[in-house]
Amino acid sequence: MKLENKVVIITGASRGIGQEFAFLLAENGAKIVVNHSNSEKDADATVAKIKSNGGNAIAIKADVSDRDQVTRLFDQTIKEFGKVDVLVNNAGVMFNKKLKDNTQEDFNKQFDVNVKGVFNMLQEADSKLSDNGNIINISSTTVKLMFPTYALYSASKAAVEQMTRVFSKEIGRGISVNALAPGPTETELFLNGKSEEFIDKLKSMNAFDRLAQPIDIARVALFLASDESKWISGQVIAANGALI
Repeated sequence: MKLENKVVIITGASRGIGQEFAFLLAENGAKIVVNHSNSEKDADATVAKIKSNGGNAIAIKADVSDRDQVTRLFDQTIKEFGKVDVLVNNAGVMFNKKLKDNTQEDFNKQFDVNVKGVFNMLQEADSKLSDNGNIINISSTTVKLMFPTYALYSASKAAVEQMTRVFSKEIGRGISVNALAPGPTETELFLNGKSEEFIDKLKSMNAFDRLAQPIDIARVALFLASDESKWISGQVIAANGALI
């Protein structure tokens, strides 16, 4: 029970990797806030599963790109659980297009959620996260790869990594701030629109000839959310099976 009595907000936690974070952290004693922007059914199902396994969780709808909704997310959490110990900034969107084919709307959406969303959450955490807390910002291994069609997504995650490094030296109060950069992971978001040939190519690029499973990433998040990782801060932790 590494996170016993810790209160954890996980953005974008109704599906995929974020949902796996919620399940594993709850199994280790954390009280979970399952944040979603427009997936009430999935969020409620995530909460129900946590509770059926003896855990404690609530769902809160909030668009992280909207500062007022982020403020409400924190305030509702504190009202319900009394504090926030751990923040996992997982919410994100991804559109795969060549740079020349992206629209202004494509650019705005990815940067509003992936960058402005993290910015909003970090600003709120600066005063509302408990002393000696932990922040995990989800990045991506694509930051270090030159995958065609990933220019905007990778650029947004590079911004997250740099905010992580700088904010880790600004926030103080014993709070650690790290980024977790998964490699290709078998989720609905990642697999959508990708050919079997491309998936096989990705599998062959790492040391284990497979895609990551969400639990592979969640186990790293569990460590970063725990007090055992406290001396690690301002770092980007890659979880990609030796892809790079």
